[in-house]
Amino acid sequence: MTDAQVHHDAGQVLMGGFEGLDPDPDFVRLVNNGRVGGAILFRRNIDSPHQAQDLLSRMASLPSPRALMFSVDQEGGRVERLKAPFPELPTMRSFGEVGRKTLTRRIGALLARTLRAVGFHQDFAPVLDVDSNPANPVIGDRAFSNDPNIVARLGAAFIDGLQSEGIAACAKHFPGHGDTHVDSHLALPRLDHDIERLRAVELVPFRAAVAIDVASIMTAHILFAAFDDEHPATLSDKVMGPLVRDEVGYRGVVVSDDLEMKAIADHYGIGDAAVRSLKAGCDQILICRHPDLLAEAHEAIVKAVEAGQLSKHRLREAAERVEQLKRHYVDTQALREPVNLDAALADPDYPMILEALQGAVTEVGADPTEREEPIVEYALDEGDPDEVLELDV
Repeated sequence: MTDAQVHHDAGQVLMGGFEGLDPDPDFVRLVNNGRVGGAILFRRNIDSPHQAQDLLSRMASLPSPRALMFSVDQEGGRVERLKAPFPELPTMRSFGEVGRKTLTRRIGALLARTLRAVGFHQDFAPVLDVDSNPANPVIGDRAFSNDPNIVARLGAAFIDGLQSEGIAACAKHFPGHGDTHVDSHLALPRLDHDIERLRAVELVPFRAAVAIDVASIMTAHILFAAFDDEHPATLSDKVMGPLVRDEVGYRGVVVSDDLEMKAIADHYGIGDAAVRSLKAGCDQILICRHPDLLAEAHEAIVKAVEAGQLSKHRLREAAERVEQLKRHYVDTQALREPVNLDAALADPDYPMILEALQGAVTEVGADPTEREEPIVEYALDEGDPDEVLELDV
């Protein structure tokens, strides 16, 4: 592998974000120089669906040695980056309470049509965590259920809906974030579950997702002490390889959760974390806010290959998986019949789906009605970013 190939592959595996309604000059330079393979948008980047469409169109036209992949966290409920007139979906818990696969697939397909009309290729959804801990501050009503079989059945239907309309789904957070009582945006959670517990609960929905060929799987920044009592799952080859590849049998793209989250950032430098995540088995690396950290990660990956700390084969393998994902969801999407944004926003399926959900319990609840509200305020961009945290992924 030539040095040029190493630089290319290091850029291909990185996906980043930026501040504001336009990409800043630092991010544009990374695109121009081939040091980033895609962009993720947040509420700080979006003020309307039409503005987001224009932004993605302009970014897709930037001079770059590769096509960019555009991603977003559009789950429904409290994690939605695009707001009205974009369809605002109920929580996934409400779908779990109704329990209808066909309805859940329809909502995935509707969401995909509207996301594709805006210009996105990948949605970091659905959450396949099993909501097994009422004290969990971050999952709660983002999950379909506390029953792993319901999560598996409806999660697979949602994935099928998304991917049937040309949007790459992402099952998260592997191997399971549902039983934590610590938010990995703020600190490093720890779980002591052994393989038998994971097989019985946490891994059930991910097996279902793999069975229908989910496009990507996102990691959890959690210390699974029974497998690795030193490094969180995202950075651990004792977790990612044995569980996601061997146990579950997944061969597609593994996405790291945002490396800027405190579960990682408080313990590792960004370059070290990027290299560790690749060595552990991640293929698409998220650094969601600061372009300078993206540049740092790219440099660290290249230097790690040059020093023999990261094999060229592993980096090429990760880049090839991302390239295959892009061939299917970026290149192929351009060949699909275009979706008019105004028509997508007025999709008649939306009010029918909401009507079908009427009567479902949508309150955040532990019983399922007595759960305390999350202790952290999410999805806000106002104020000091260190005080009001945006829920990244």
